[in-house]
Amino acid sequence: MIQIFGTKKCKDTAKAQRFFKERGVKTQFIDLAEKAMSRGELAAVSRSVPLEELIDITCKEYEKKNLKYIKHDIEEELLADPLLFKTPVVRYGKEAAAGYAPDAWKRWADSEKGN
Repeated sequence: MIQIFGTKKCKDTAKAQRFFKERGVKTQFIDLAEKAMSRGELAAVSRSVPLEELIDITCKEYEKKNLKYIKHDIEEELLADPLLFKTPVVRYGKEAAAGYAPDAWKRWADSEKGN
């Protein structure tokens, strides 16, 4: 099962959802505005995507918290405020990708349809 972590307002999250829907691949959508990623989910994702690549340094939340100027623990910040994630975070088994990643999505969709 492919999981998509994102927000309803995110254009790239919508692209990911549409990408899999067009290929007839079922997904599970987790809205980060409503439900944060668990520590275990973050640990699984961070095995494929480094924490530094999971945090969106261009988002309003990052600026609002002045994280550019403050030394911080990325893992704790992401767990405390899921709106800091670079979205979508798409997870397939032990693999994951953050942001717009159609090459990985295609590989996973092909794999899902092959099952």
